[in-house]
Amino acid sequence: MPPRPSRPPVLRNGTYRRLFTAQVVALTGTGLATVALSLLAYDIAGDDAPAVLGTALAIKMIAYVTVAPLVTAVADRVPRRILMAAADLTRAGAALTLPLVTEVWQVHVLIFLLQAASAAFTPAFQATIPQVLPDEQDYTRALSMSRLAYDLESLLSPMLAAALLTVVSYDRLFTGTVVGFLASAALVTATALPAPAPVERTGGVRTRAALGARLFAATPRLRALLALDLAVAAAGSVVLVDTVAVVRGLDRPAGAVPVALGAYGAGSVLAALALPRLLRHATDRTVLLSAASVLPVVLAAVAVLTSAAPAAWSWPVLLGAWAAIGAACSAVLTPGGRVVRRSTADADLPAAFAARFSLSHGCWLITYPLAGWLAPWAGLPLTVAALGALALAATAAAAASWPAHDPYRLEHLHPDLPPGHPHLADARPSGHGWLHGHHYVIDRHHHRWPGRDGTRLKTRGRSRPGSLRSPR
Repeated sequence: MPPRPSRPPVLRNGTYRRLFTAQVVALTGTGLATVALSLLAYDIAGDDAPAVLGTALAIKMIAYVTVAPLVTAVADRVPRRILMAAADLTRAGAALTLPLVTEVWQVHVLIFLLQAASAAFTPAFQATIPQVLPDEQDYTRALSMSRLAYDLESLLSPMLAAALLTVVSYDRLFTGTVVGFLASAALVTATALPAPAPVERTGGVRTRAALGARLFAATPRLRALLALDLAVAAAGSVVLVDTVAVVRGLDRPAGAVPVALGAYGAGSVLAALALPRLLRHATDRTVLLSAASVLPVVLAAVAVLTSAAPAAWSWPVLLGAWAAIGAACSAVLTPGGRVVRRSTADADLPAAFAARFSLSHGCWLITYPLAGWLAPWAGLPLTVAALGALALAATAAAAASWPAHDPYRLEHLHPDLPPGHPHLADARPSGHGWLHGHHYVIDRHHHRWPGRDGTRLKTRGRSRPGSLRSPR
């Protein structure tokens, strides 16, 4: 038998290559802005700079939670390419203005504007990639590359900023941010994107803004995905908020903090590299739940570590724990796009990705304050244990919500559609309605999951198609 030809890399797809490049340059600009914003806050507020940055972080999360669904509700009126380019230009404008501010409230207003534009750009970008790469394996590789881009940005942008600060003042870093967003806008504008599936507008802006949340509430595997996002936020908040306190509690110098954060990033990178091959042999449910189940175990070990006196073994154990958390978080976050794609009709992908973007950041809005406020009051061991318990409860809820037998095709009964309805072309009379089967998602013809409220349900096998597009 002749050797099977290797699948071409996804970067050979010109449309995806330009979109991925736009993502990378925008992320680099964002990383430079993060460093510059810290220095700007110190210039304006002095010793109150941590409070300024903490408020800016809260504003970022509030913008993500509130803006993404609202933008998606009206985004179908604007071509996606124009929406994404306009968001990049808005971010560039906000970054260009930041060096000119002299008051704390001005920083907060511009941060909200910048993050609101990000909340418009990111879901639109995420909803476009499944249409550019309809093959499941290609899409999985794209998700891994996106995760790698985020992780490498968090590792490399501070190093790039440090190098630039040796030759320019910190306000020049905002120039790099502006250049990154302008380059992203140019790449998006120059890219011919697939036409989105037609959207049937029903209800007002409020109804359409809530569509994504309704999809998550009605779809078992999406409810499970949201619970897993909460588990990731619980563990990730310990790393991102409490690393300084944990490291100094082990009598390590300040220079050890970036080393610990680097271990977290390294674990995430390694997991993202391994996931495409792993997901060819295991289901999304198996990978996500297995990864999430690691988080409470590791956090329990960290709680013990922080309650014990520092010893020679403490530092390598902490590095291993942070790497394990990074790998587990990546293994949950990276395949999440596959779950959203499988569970949503093409026309509803923007609403679904916006809902996940908003709801997942809502999880961080809960866990960030827990990790930050609980530690000074209750101590690190109890804080880590509490967030570990939250991760455990969230993982258990996900396992209960996501059926172990979760087929692609579901046979179901339509008691509400009249005879001759176009959706019933392949249906047959059965009892008090019409029975047929297809790739099942919540949409205008399917308002609840089969099997609930006595609805008849039959399943046929565990299909794992090469393309996750809805066949309807």
